[in-house]
Amino acid sequence: MMHRVVVAFTGASGAAIGMRILERLAARAGVETHTVISPHAERTLRHEVGGDAVERVAHLSSHRHACDNIGATIASGSFCTAGMIVAPCSMRSLAAISAGLSDNLVTRAADVHLKERKPLILLTREAPLHLGHLRNMVSATELGAVIMPPMPAFYHQPQNVYDIIDNIAARAIDLLRLPGPQEARAWRGSPTD
Repeated sequence: MMHRVVVAFTGASGAAIGMRILERLAARAGVETHTVISPHAERTLRHEVGGDAVERVAHLSSHRHACDNIGATIASGSFCTAGMIVAPCSMRSLAAISAGLSDNLVTRAADVHLKERKPLILLTREAPLHLGHLRNMVSATELGAVIMPPMPAFYHQPQNVYDIIDNIAARAIDLLRLPGPQEARAWRGSPTD
């Protein structure tokens, strides 16, 4: 059985996390990816990941959709998916999603996932946060989204930035609860337990 996953990139910093999510999903059997990149995310991908990052996203994706194509398959609730991950999720995109504004394919696909009660994982990227950001996070959570700021875990003793990015990507994928093995290394308890 094929499991469709929507991966959206918005203009916040942290594009490498979205890229790693897509790499992991592309390597996973039985997963079909549908990607959307906002215009601001294209610039961020090129700056943070490399000049060919947008082309790499296209290569890793099963299907790539233009951000202005509101008529794409992923804009419809009749298109069955296992869920959607927005990584990184800008505060602008969070605000639009929490307010139900479907003004581009990223926000429309997110709105569809909420109305169809499918997993929507938002890797919100901003620091520090002001009250408006926090209220939008609460609102999106009340609508059914999972807010997952890309906070590093240190219990697995990361050796470099790549290890941190990889763990965050794995944890985001695990929130989709796809069949098969868990992506992230699980905590096994402390040696004194």
